[in-house]
Amino acid sequence: MYLGNEAWPDLETYFEEESLAIVPLGSTEQHGPHLPEATDHLIAEAFAREVADRTGYLCTPTVNVGVSGHHRQFHGTMWVEPPAFREYVASLTRNLTYHGIDRVVYVNAHGGNVPHLREVGARLRQDEVAYAIEWMWNESIPDLVDELFDQNGPHGGPKETAMIQYLHPELVHDDRLATARDGGVPSVEDAGTQKFGSRTFYDAADNTDNGVLGDQTDATAEKGEELFEAASEQLVRLCEWLDEQRFADLMPNEHV
Repeated sequence: MYLGNEAWPDLETYFEEESLAIVPLGSTEQHGPHLPEATDHLIAEAFAREVADRTGYLCTPTVNVGVSGHHRQFHGTMWVEPPAFREYVASLTRNLTYHGIDRVVYVNAHGGNVPHLREVGARLRQDEVAYAIEWMWNESIPDLVDELFDQNGPHGGPKETAMIQYLHPELVHDDRLATARDGGVPSVEDAGTQKFGSRTFYDAADNTDNGVLGDQTDATAEKGEELFEAASEQLVRLCEWLDEQRFADLMPNEHV
């Protein structure tokens, strides 16, 4: 069920019977010369909508702009400061609790959002307002990602390329895949910006001239479909597990 498509009287039954919501989050930022800036939020929304359709759980509208200041040197990247992002997501989640939701899955497809979503979830749990957890698609199927790609790249690489080839092929510049590979770097290790145990880089531009890593020519829509199906199943299982838990059991333990 997608919240934005429903009239308010038709949501009453859901809020009476269910207590879980799926919130997709991503970013609007550069993904190299071959992928759209919408890549992350398109992926997040696709997973959230798919799993909402399969399970009947409520899916909210997508948060399209995230913590992406580290991509700011590339044209068109949009971002909000981390405190603003955290406060926005926390407020949005508290909004859901007003309607009776007490557990939330943040379906996230942007690495820059991860620590901030974790912090928001921890704060809401500490206040015993809601149990909100972050889920990232590629982290749910790491073995499959490694099996499909020799060098998957942490950003704009073949795994994200394959996903958009499957979900929105009209947005992929397939004629630029070799250019993306040749103008980027295979990995952060190859960029040489990890020194003596320290991450000496702060921005994507510190690592790669065109904003991406990995071998984009290794991507296909067929691989994207395989990734999408496998990760969707993991998200279904997570939502069903979370729905089955007693809310009290999800809250912090008492002081020892």
